[in-house]
Amino acid sequence: MINLYQDKILILDFGSQYTQLIARRIREIGVYSELMAFDVSLDVIKNFNPNGIILSGGPDSVTDPSSSRLDPDIFNLNIPILGICYGMQVMSIQLGGEAKLAEKHEYGFSEISLKEKNSKLLGGVDKNSETLAVWMSHGIEVSRIPPGFKLIASSDNCSIAAIENEKRSFYGIQFHPEVTHTKNGKEILERFVLDICKSIKNWTVKNIVNNLTEKLSREIGSKKIILGLSGGVDSSVVASLLNNAVGKQLTCIFVDNGLLRLGEAKQVMEVFSKNMGVKVIKVDARERFYKALSGESDPEQKRKIIGKCFIDVFDDESKKLKNIDFLAQGTIYPDVIESAGSSSGNAKVIKSHHNVGGLPAEINFKLIEPLRELFKDEVRKIGEELGIPKDMLYRHPFPGPGLGVRILGEVKKEYAEILRKADNIFMDELTKNNLYYKINQAFAVFLPIKSVGVTGDERRYEYVIALRAVETIDFMTATWAKLPYDFLDKVSNRIINEIDKVSRVVYDISGKPPATIEWE
Repeated sequence: MINLYQDKILILDFGSQYTQLIARRIREIGVYSELMAFDVSLDVIKNFNPNGIILSGGPDSVTDPSSSRLDPDIFNLNIPILGICYGMQVMSIQLGGEAKLAEKHEYGFSEISLKEKNSKLLGGVDKNSETLAVWMSHGIEVSRIPPGFKLIASSDNCSIAAIENEKRSFYGIQFHPEVTHTKNGKEILERFVLDICKSIKNWTVKNIVNNLTEKLSREIGSKKIILGLSGGVDSSVVASLLNNAVGKQLTCIFVDNGLLRLGEAKQVMEVFSKNMGVKVIKVDARERFYKALSGESDPEQKRKIIGKCFIDVFDDESKKLKNIDFLAQGTIYPDVIESAGSSSGNAKVIKSHHNVGGLPAEINFKLIEPLRELFKDEVRKIGEELGIPKDMLYRHPFPGPGLGVRILGEVKKEYAEILRKADNIFMDELTKNNLYYKINQAFAVFLPIKSVGVTGDERRYEYVIALRAVETIDFMTATWAKLPYDFLDKVSNRIINEIDKVSRVVYDISGKPPATIEWE
């Protein structure tokens, strides 16, 4: 079995919105990377034994005496270091340089001029030019280079845009190579990871699948394991991995809560039970969920009811099974990252992560999370390797509570049936018109209000459907998708003509912020 972690890069996080992107880019190069808080102990770093360290950007002003700093002994580990944006600034200050408020803040594209043709990091990256198109995002800049360093790039607005100390293998760049806007960003990161840190590319999809399969087979042995299969990307990939590793020892529990997309229950059963031979217990809990949600219109309460109801159903079904030793979950790396803060408390915890939602204590299974070191894009690639259909792997995000939070107000069976059909028409037309993968998320929303319409010669007084489609990179911000008018016209006509309980269709043109992507 190939050692996936023989070569690895450590990323110390100062709180940049791009930090996870750095880790993903390193893994795309073929080398394992891991994120840790900037103030992690030196012993942890030594035990991790990285080939190199990357210092991320961050929101602090490095000129503020209370801003984040590194343990100075990190610079004595004899390990290559790359500082990005704030990472460059903090390295410069801690090694004897200076920083100041920039005369001109830089946010967006910038052109830097290379000053050292033989620089290991930047020299000859673009063989056709002595300049590089990069992405800047800073209001502070290094004003004096630390002793032992030399200038390797500058821009019109930033005289010290990149520095290096070749003897110690320390490098600093004010721009962000991890974002796609930096034209040669991947090549720059490859230079650091492969050439400077001397890393070998072992982190590949095939190697990951083989290692996970062997590890699961060894850990589970001849014992039995259960998995809550939702039909989403993460649980589907876990089911496929476990099926490869232990086969008939796996039992999946699939709960139809009445809040799934049209035909989703059938698709899940066909893919996993019929085609892949996975043992799947399908539980029809639709009426149980509708009853539990009856009379409740508050979005947060609906989420809690749906979560608790799922747990209760899963609990009931798991108790019927005998000799179960393990419970599998689809926790992925961003969930792990977002549940952790820095040891100093300077980094904010984004959310507390509970993948299943707090299973009761009497379910005494050993927890297995095969995907907890993987990003979503890696999980999808593994799914492809395992033969899961692409239309399941690359579907737009679907909320955990399902249609329950796309039905405004109280959830009723009638509303769910209407919304399911409307949403399916929207998805069908997006696919037919080659628009589905050009936007990042699209869905229909049921509005519990009635509007006057006319069908033929008859007056119609029925419900309203809202359509939502957005374009986004990170789902933290989003713009509404400018779908063609003719397309929207066709979708609207189909929904109104094919669903007799709908009299009007509207299109949501709100961005995030100020709106959220989901309506509840």
